[in-house]
Amino acid sequence: MAHHQRPAVAVTGLGSHLPPRRITNDELAARLDTDDEWITTRTGIRTRHWASPGTSTGDLAVEAGLRALKSAGLRPEPGAVDAVVLATTTPDHPCPATAPSVAARLQLGTAAAYDIAGVCSGFLYAMATASAQIIAGQAERILVIGAETYSTILNPADRTTSVIFGDGAGAVVLSATRDADRPGVLLGVDLGADGSRADLIRIPAGGSRQRANPDDPGLEDPYFTMQGKQVFTAAVTRMQHSATSLLDRIGWSTDQVDHLVGHQANVRILKTLARQLEIPEERAVINIDRVGNTSAASIPLALADATASGRLTPGSRVLLTAFGGGLTWGSVALTWPDNLSVG
Repeated sequence: MAHHQRPAVAVTGLGSHLPPRRITNDELAARLDTDDEWITTRTGIRTRHWASPGTSTGDLAVEAGLRALKSAGLRPEPGAVDAVVLATTTPDHPCPATAPSVAARLQLGTAAAYDIAGVCSGFLYAMATASAQIIAGQAERILVIGAETYSTILNPADRTTSVIFGDGAGAVVLSATRDADRPGVLLGVDLGADGSRADLIRIPAGGSRQRANPDDPGLEDPYFTMQGKQVFTAAVTRMQHSATSLLDRIGWSTDQVDHLVGHQANVRILKTLARQLEIPEERAVINIDRVGNTSAASIPLALADATASGRLTPGSRVLLTAFGGGLTWGSVALTWPDNLSVG
């Protein structure tokens, strides 16, 4: 029996999409008891994009998916990809998943399609799941999308969350390759979760827990809630541990990391993380000032930004790391692909 070498997985396409409506700090300050300086100092965010009324997560996902396919030289047609994996916290409906309708709108035939709910770690969970499917020989090419419309779940009166989150979508195409040394190959993945701290980041209402307790007034809140201070500490600790264990496993030292692309949660988290990993701050990719925290869309949007600006060069060593509700966290290491144009 011939021994078949397991395929490696490479990033072969990248696309992003931001809704056109730009929301400045001043616009938010006008209705919340705050000002531009308070927001900028605490979060590093100056503007974010919010979808216009009537625009859903699926709409943004279709746009980013289309651009990623184009970047990979693929047409939106049946057989272009074997699966669509969509990471989101803001699906179009509680049921069914949003990925099948995105796949249908992209004219991808009957490709498998499913959602991943990993909150801000969702994109890395989706990349890990998709790459495992490719390595297992179940798929040749998978479209992985992170898309969010957080503006639909924010409490307009809560200044702690309203100023942080933005809407957007980013996507990559992952493809099987026999050349494990080519630029663009995923070199390792690390994922983790701690459900005992699930209360730190959640939407209390809308699920079976609340609906099973109709008389409990404590479970009514339909908006996103977050305990910021505890999240800050946990985020830095978990991303640091995850990144360090992945680097150890693949044999990279921290000074070999050319670009640290962390989930864009807060500029202070990103800088603290770089410091603790002993990676020079200027190697951290930061675009939160312009897009805010876009949850599952955050890492692909940051990658698209850094590629479009010419910052990510072929073969450079890139470390992705994220932390989100669940609690969940994860890291992915890869070299940056050759000739990748951003759709």
